Amino acid sequence: MTATVVERARRSAPGRLATEAARHGVRAVGAATASLRPGPDLLVVGAKRAGTTSMWEYLRQHPGVLPLYPAAEHLKGLYYFDVHYERGERWYRSHFDTAAWRSRRERELGHPTVAAEASPYYLFHPLAAERARALLPDARVVVLLRDPVERAYSHWKERCRHTETLGFAQALLAEPLRTAGEEERLVVDPTAVSFAHRHQTYVAQGCYSTPLRRWFDAYGRDRVEVVVAEELFARPQSVVDRIWGQMGLPPQPLVDVSAHNSAPSPDMDPAVRRQLRKYFLPETARLEILLGRTLPWPNT
Repeated sequence: MTATVVERARRSAPGRLATEAARHGVRAVGAATASLRPGPDLLVVGAKRAGTTSMWEYLRQHPGVLPLYPAAEHLKGLYYFDVHYERGERWYRSHFDTAAWRSRRERELGHPTVAAEASPYYLFHPLAAERARALLPDARVVVLLRDPVERAYSHWKERCRHTETLGFAQALLAEPLRTAGEEERLVVDPTAVSFAHRHQTYVAQGCYSTPLRRWFDAYGRDRVEVVVAEELFARPQSVVDRIWGQMGLPPQPLVDVSAHNSAPSPDMDPAVRRQLRKYFLPETARLEILLGRTLPWPNT
């Protein structure tokens, strides 16, 4: 059996190497022509586990929303303004179509096209908004906000499939120690990347008002569309039509309105839920003042 496994690995290795070489080649071509590739018109910036994948899948059902380049890679987010900033602007632009290709596509469709990407850590990263504004001053921004209690639990469940070894209650207790000083380090050292800040901030990433203000300050409130996840899933067509309209695209019927990247599981401990609900009450009040609206999240 061992020999069979080894032989299969040998046979498949050239295929994997060829695939990697092709990817590098495509990216090299994209980087070499970066000056011909406009950046995205639309950024979906998070929050993590708040419906970003579903929003992306809904938006891209419109023929005017272009896939990232190359389309065969089925990319959603590039994480440039947070994790991969050191790769530089040419690398980032290499993922978008050329202006000539976009013009050709617009002639075929008879309406504008939109280049977009969706990276859910952008909302929370302390430098992402100002970096995005410096490179893409005319972009529009979509922010998704979800009940922070449910978002925290979903975030933890997602990490349990990868690196999290603590139970939910224990992970919440460990969060302050795990993440102490990490945001400050990211600000002081723009080349820094923080695993803890990105992946272990179950509570902090649900405190939306501060990061949302950063994006408001960078782009102005008129260019930042705030979508409540619960309302997106209740009325996906009307929400997505509104965003398409803001981008100059005509309405388009959604074919697939299912929730993407969801992970059903047992409910959280009721005692932990009550503690989180109490913790987030002041933050939700601040957020409602900032947005000038009532949010559809339980307050007890």
